[in-house]
Amino acid sequence: MNDTLQSLYDVVADRKEHPQEKSYTCYLFQEGLDKILKKVGEESAETIIAAKNGEPGPVVAEMSDLLYHLMVLLVQQGIPLADVMAELDRRSQKIGNLKQRKLTDKNT
Repeated sequence: MNDTLQSLYDVVADRKEHPQEKSYTCYLFQEGLDKILKKVGEESAETIIAAKNGEPGPVVAEMSDLLYHLMVLLVQQGIPLADVMAELDRRSQKIGNLKQRKLTDKNT
């Protein structure tokens, strides 16, 4: 599974370094951060809607779109996928450790 994500990341990074005509990925880089963030937001919303509709196929499709746009964002920000994977690995060591909830006084 990590190989697929890394391959996608590598293709996106290559498009940034070697722009190709008519490439959607290159178009996103050309348009800049605001466009990339807009697409991440749109795909996030579409993923939520698909999940609410309860059909697995559209959820998979929208999640794939979201992951692609997140890869574009990672490359644009200069963040290696390995950093995200390392953070996920670190967090996986905490499985079963419940966070303490903060109690707030709603009367103050």
